[in-house]
Amino acid sequence: MSLEPNAPARTRLTFGERRRIAAGLAMGLSYAEIGRRLGRPRSTIIREVARNGGAHGYRADRAQQATAWRAHRRRPLPAPEPPAASGGDPRQFEQDFAAMMVQTGVPPMMAKVLVRLFTSDPGSLTAAELTAGLRVSPASVSKAVRWLEERGLARRERDGRRERYVIDEHVWYQAWLVSVRSMTLWADCARQGAEVFGDTPAGARLRDTGRFFEHLRRDMAQAAEHWRNLPYDRSAP
Repeated sequence: MSLEPNAPARTRLTFGERRRIAAGLAMGLSYAEIGRRLGRPRSTIIREVARNGGAHGYRADRAQQATAWRAHRRRPLPAPEPPAASGGDPRQFEQDFAAMMVQTGVPPMMAKVLVRLFTSDPGSLTAAELTAGLRVSPASVSKAVRWLEERGLARRERDGRRERYVIDEHVWYQAWLVSVRSMTLWADCARQGAEVFGDTPAGARLRDTGRFFEHLRRDMAQAAEHWRNLPYDRSAP
């Protein structure tokens, strides 16, 4: 059985594409390879498989039915507001930037601190500067920075007697590595659970979960390695 390249990606997967995803999984292909053969982003394949039974429980007909049901139940969400136009008010852009982060799951205070660090010329601010600029308590700033540190988005440095919070120029690479480690923890824990529950429905579910996160971890690790080896050009657009 083989998969042939398809036309450029469309908005929704067709039943034929879902059958080819199932075939690709049965052949042991990676999500990236299945996506390449379908002309779809790897992230589309990952989401499709994850929400429809996992790598070893995926069935094209069930996925098609489930998608139709979700589309019937789903309510339209308001479109995110675009950021301020070029040459606009920097403070308005900061508000728009933070609002976008909140829409994607970042807590509001953490988003505000990250935006201030991101848009400051040196890429770093002291606790006093953040407290004054955001008009919040030092405890709020400290809690936000701790949250950002845990996700590889910021770090602390000593500046004499003061503590300075810094956003690295490779911040998204660092955050990606944190995500890779998280995927590893999920995969390891799920595999342990599969051994505990053995040949039961719960055990099978945990095995599928472990395989899914292992696939995801492997793909993310390869992407991180590729990015690390790219030449860094500050002048590039």
